[in-house]
Amino acid sequence: MPEWTEKEIADKKLMAPCGLYCGTCGVYIATRDNNKKFKAVLGGLYGTRPEETECLGCMQADPPEKLYAFCRACTIRECVSQKGYYSCHQCDQWPCDQITTFGLATGRRVMQHAIPLWREKVAEHGDEKGSIEWARAECRRYHCPDCGNPLFRGAQRCRACGRSVADDLDGSL
Repeated sequence: MPEWTEKEIADKKLMAPCGLYCGTCGVYIATRDNNKKFKAVLGGLYGTRPEETECLGCMQADPPEKLYAFCRACTIRECVSQKGYYSCHQCDQWPCDQITTFGLATGRRVMQHAIPLWREKVAEHGDEKGSIEWARAECRRYHCPDCGNPLFRGAQRCRACGRSVADDLDGSL
């Protein structure tokens, strides 16, 4: 898996409003890298066919080119849009029930880490640069502590060296 490019880090389509940065999502990475085997594994995990297991970021303009089914139906994405925000970090009601009752424990843990960090980066650098610095920090976080190999959100083990990484990142699925 290659490192993230500066273009990806600055891409607003990858800045998921909930804080689950799309650039570190396995579905996005499998789509970006056209990794059919990874799409099949993720599809099996999420219950979608490999050819449906594709996404280019949840904040694509309508109509989106490739938007994963779970992202298309996301109520958090809809809520942010209805409030005129682009991210939960702007909302004074965060964390709301949509965050605290999110169906995947890994997702909840990531959101509870990411949104305060996003707020911190925006306070330090301003909105645009702060959002980019938040995305950069999320990408930096997803690396194996032993070998430095890039990882995806939810990774349990480093594919390069075999080290268990779940507890260093987001916990077990």
